[in-house]
Order: sequence, then C-alpha cells, then structure tokens
Amino acid sequence: MSNFEIFLWVAFPWLCIAAFIIGISWRWRTDQFGWTTHSSQIYESKLLRLSSPLFHWGMVFVVIGHLMGLAIPKSWTAAVGISDAAYHLIATIPGTIAGVAVVLGLIGLIFRRVVNRSVFLSTSRSDKVMYLLLGAAILSGFIATVSTQVFGGPHGYDYRETISPWLRQLLIFNAQPELMADVPWEFKVHVVSGFALMAVWPFTRLVHAFSAPVGYTTRPYVVYRTRDTTARTSLRHTAWEPVRSTKKQETDEARWHGA
Repeated sequence: MSNFEIFLWVAFPWLCIAAFIIGISWRWRTDQFGWTTHSSQIYESKLLRLSSPLFHWGMVFVVIGHLMGLAIPKSWTAAVGISDAAYHLIATIPGTIAGVAVVLGLIGLIFRRVVNRSVFLSTSRSDKVMYLLLGAAILSGFIATVSTQVFGGPHGYDYRETISPWLRQLLIFNAQPELMADVPWEFKVHVVSGFALMAVWPFTRLVHAFSAPVGYTTRPYVVYRTRDTTARTSLRHTAWEPVRSTKKQETDEARWHGA
C-alpha cells in the first residue's frame, strides 16, 4: 500500500477520533452556554416541523444500523442462524427507508436555511462547514447503500468482511489498512467524510446530540422568595387554597390604579 493509503486508513481516523474526544472535553469545559442547537425556529417553523423529525428519526435508525453492522462480527450472526441473504434483507430494506428519510429531511433543512432570509442570516461559518460535511457523509452513505446493496446483486457488497473488521481493529490500535484496499470507492468516500465530520463535530451545533434533559427528573423545586418582610413561612401546603388579598395588597392595588 502507498503511504497515502496508510495515512488515510490509519493516521487520519485516529486524528479525527482524537480531535473529537479532545474537542468535546474542551467544549464542555469552556462553552456550556453555547452547547445548544442554536435553534432558528423563531424565524420559521412550518418547514422545520416537517424536515426536522424526518431527519432526526431517520438518523436514529441509521445509527442503529451502523452500530449493528460495524460492531457485530459476521461470525456472531452466522452462529445464531442468520444467513447472508437474510442479513442482507434485514440491513438493506430498513436501511434504505431510513436513508431516504434522512436525505429528504436534510434537503428540507438546507432548503429552509438557504431560502428563508432570516434563517440564512443566522447561519454561522461553523454551520456551513457542518452542513457541507454532514451532506457529504449522508449522501455518500446513501449512494453506497443504493449502488452496492440495493442494486449490487442478491447479496450486495459484504462490508462485514472488510470495513467492519478494519474499524474494530483500528479502535484497539491494531490497524490493518490492507482490509480497505479493495473496498468500493463509494464506501471509501463515506468512511473518509464520516471521520471528517467526526473531527469538526465538537465545534459545531452537532454537540447537542449528546445532550438530554436527564437532570429535569431529579432537580429540586424552584424556590421563590418574597421581599415582604411581614411574610411568614407556611408550614402546610396551600397550593389549592383560594387567594385572599390582604390590606397591604389592596392598598398597593389602589395606588397602582390611581397612578
């Protein structure tokens, strides 16, 4: 293999993973207030309500499919009686449907961001880079699925014999770049664009993917304090008792209406 191929299938993925881990840690320590989606719903919501769920729910199933295909060895599925033909159908049909949903959702989100002037003006440079790499990763993956799996014969291309073991060995620092030598170019583009997206992930709005409102389930009640020095702490629950105005409140209301 050439030095460029060794860099592409060994050094480049490791550099991207390192940038992702260090970047996430740095972003969390220095920019927690910016750890958001930077929502633009206030500018336009009609197209967002359609495109966003389509994209996000499609991505959920795409990620699940990637985890199953890359993390589960081929020998494990064979051991439980799943043939190559059955696995191909199980992976291809739901994967294609999820891919269509993601592509349509992404097109809607980009169209909305380009056409709506208010949304376009709120688009930062990091957003533009993110959409470029995100689009490259998604479209290359969709093209790879359609060209090699849907129209690639009865069994398609078996990435579980090349890409999957290459990635697993890479993650345990036992790089085997020769496994990627004969991989179709569509998958190579998808892998490279995926790792490039991973490298810039911490520096874009994509960090919101690691946020979940778990703290809401255990957070304490919000405590309200009054400036009225005559108020006393209630020792019993009065949430459902009728509100009775005091002499002081009636006086304050009279002054307010008189003003």
